[in-house]
Amino acid sequence: MTEWFKRRLSACCMNPLYLMNPSFFIKLLVLLLLYKHVDSQCKISRCNSEFIEATADMHDSERSTAYCNALRDYSSCTRRTSRTCRGDLAYHTAVYVIEDLIIQNNCSRDSPTTVPKPPALSPNKHDYFPSTDTCDYEKSFIHKHGQSPTYQYCAVFGDPHVRTVNDEFHTCRVEGSWPLLDNNNLFVQATSYPIIKGSNVTGIGKLTIIFKNMKECIEEKVYQAEMDNLPVAFADGSVNGGEKPGGNSLTIHEHIPGQHITIQATYIGTTIAVRQVGKHLSFSIRIAKEIATSFTDEQDLQLCMSGCFLSQRISIHNCCRPKGSLTRKKARLLCKEKLPVEDIYFQSCVFDVMTSGDVNFTQAAQKALEDARALHPDSKKIHIFHSNRTSYPCSSSFLLLILTILQLYI
Repeated sequence: MTEWFKRRLSACCMNPLYLMNPSFFIKLLVLLLLYKHVDSQCKISRCNSEFIEATADMHDSERSTAYCNALRDYSSCTRRTSRTCRGDLAYHTAVYVIEDLIIQNNCSRDSPTTVPKPPALSPNKHDYFPSTDTCDYEKSFIHKHGQSPTYQYCAVFGDPHVRTVNDEFHTCRVEGSWPLLDNNNLFVQATSYPIIKGSNVTGIGKLTIIFKNMKECIEEKVYQAEMDNLPVAFADGSVNGGEKPGGNSLTIHEHIPGQHITIQATYIGTTIAVRQVGKHLSFSIRIAKEIATSFTDEQDLQLCMSGCFLSQRISIHNCCRPKGSLTRKKARLLCKEKLPVEDIYFQSCVFDVMTSGDVNFTQAAQKALEDARALHPDSKKIHIFHSNRTSYPCSSSFLLLILTILQLYI
């Protein structure tokens, strides 16, 4: 259990909604004066320790009741600390682990556990044998609702740039591990690192994708991609969703060895594309809206859903000096060869090439546009011709420091 949390631990951040408050500068002054005396209030590690201690000496015979009681106490502890832990990845991991363990151990949530009775078999065989459409999300949705599901699109590429499910576009200054999606069926985490030493340029160096266990369709599967290691199998060596009846509703396909794979998750109406371009990875996803929005308030930290925090956004129009001899004019000419339409992908290309001095970034934007054409549900929205000009320029380092302090301690 402790190793699970260590692998998924990340920095704690909160949404700085207090910036519009009239008492902003008064609060800031107090925070700066008391900076050395303020500690993070997220107590998720205490919840983790209490659960591990409560179950450490538990015998197998006790697991049916005592273990479920410990899980309920663990869940209550995380709920009590939810407000102060909204941006802590270990907290979100704990919420997911608890949910999974409660299901696996047939635990009730509000009362002492009783072993559930097996359901009575119905004379109609279709009531206890899975339908052929059960693990085909789109067919099942049409059968239930009489219409096709709504799909959403998200992508992360380059420095990195995030295109949210609402077609908002952010260029982010993020380092470390951040969740892209975290819902009832899917968890995606990206880990970014500095591409150039001493530079603010970052890129995705690792992607972790968890397909959560789903009844008769698939077993839980984990896919991990790292720089120079884009596998064509899940972490356990399998290439599909396992031995369950719907195992083939989750499959991996290789398009270019070491450069481009897709994962088809038919059972949740989802297609994922992962690429390695130059020195970093990119991620794109087409996902059913009903699946993407199936999360609780405690799972609200998701870059694909709301983008990066204000303090991590930077402007691609007003940021940074050119790297080396690559002027803005030269960067525009290089990007124009790959991206003739001067949309947000073109602008991102110019930004990345200028700030990194790496011409491989022209391919990152080009491949991201290709993925958008292949996966975006609305062809009219592939190109974006605007951006958030209220983002903070990377030259405003003092303002970014202030905002970061506010995120951590207000």
